[in-house]
Amino acid sequence: MTPRPRLVPGIGMRLLIAQSAVLLAGAITTWLVAAVVGPPLFREHLHRAGIPPRSPEQLHAEQAYQYATMLSVGGAVVVSAVTAILVTWYVSRRLQRSVADVAAAATAVADGDYGVRVPPPGLGADFHSLAHAFNHMATQLQAVDVNRRQLFSDLAHEIRTPIAVLDAYIEAVEDGVRSLTPDTTAMLRDQTRRLVRFSEDVAALAQAEEGAASMSMADVDISEVILTIATAVSDRYDAKKVQLHTALPPSLPPLHGDGQRLAQVLTNLLDNALRHTPAHGLVTVSAEYQAGCIVVRVSDTGHGITPEHLPHIFDRLYRADPARTREHGGSGLGLSIAKAIVEAHGGSIRAESSSSPKQTTFTVELPTTATPN
Repeated sequence: MTPRPRLVPGIGMRLLIAQSAVLLAGAITTWLVAAVVGPPLFREHLHRAGIPPRSPEQLHAEQAYQYATMLSVGGAVVVSAVTAILVTWYVSRRLQRSVADVAAAATAVADGDYGVRVPPPGLGADFHSLAHAFNHMATQLQAVDVNRRQLFSDLAHEIRTPIAVLDAYIEAVEDGVRSLTPDTTAMLRDQTRRLVRFSEDVAALAQAEEGAASMSMADVDISEVILTIATAVSDRYDAKKVQLHTALPPSLPPLHGDGQRLAQVLTNLLDNALRHTPAHGLVTVSAEYQAGCIVVRVSDTGHGITPEHLPHIFDRLYRADPARTREHGGSGLGLSIAKAIVEAHGGSIRAESSSSPKQTTFTVELPTTATPN
């Protein structure tokens, strides 16, 4: 047998009970003072005024005192009770209306309506802070939902193209329109690698956005990470005839972070710089210690980024150059992954670009509690 839920009084009833308790305590205290302390004091003053003890005048005066006291206390209690009921009714209605608004808005958010907002209740700073916090939460959830829908749409679009190419080539081979030549095999392999690379980038982004909880933190020598990554990408730079230069100080304090994730940030930035730098261009990686942070800069003499694109380059799947395809460009997630990893380390990343001369600089700031040697 299911136990019946225990009835809990609402906020209006609780306010009324609290007011009644205060009134009762005040009435009892007033009655005690009037009944115990008042008569002796009143009688003493009568004696000082020359009225004989136990005289008819004293008896009449004491009866008048008791009658006036009962009338005053009774009237005060009645007025106080009526006032308490009216105030409790008004305040409880305001509170209940505000609580009902928040509850209705929370139900709407739970049902997926992230556009609902709670109006200012006008009940003081506490309720205003509650309404502001709820509206901020709803705004954040709405932004997350919009980003999620846009991400799913972009993912479907990005995956659809290589799958369509694979399907078309396989169908052509089955129909005998094409034969399985080395060129056809190379095209099929290129599209499958594109899908694999894209899936790996999506997984890397999801893992990076989990924050520091998914990272293996240890002391990291950022200079060693930079030199290792520069050596790893040097062949690709040489193949495109782009010069890669490193400018590092003799020593830097260690970072507390995930060395592999920081290496992924540098790899993504260097790949991005190589992708947008023409032959015989220059890419420079530098690092320095500034005010408790290690600042890493990756600069290139590439095409530059126009001002309207700068605020969006860290967005997922954003493409500053619509003419650039994913076959010749990246997956569109490299900078998003770099931003998520840097922020998981408590740092920041930003981009600056100038048109004369054409130069783009990505600046990564990573906090450190150590001091340079």
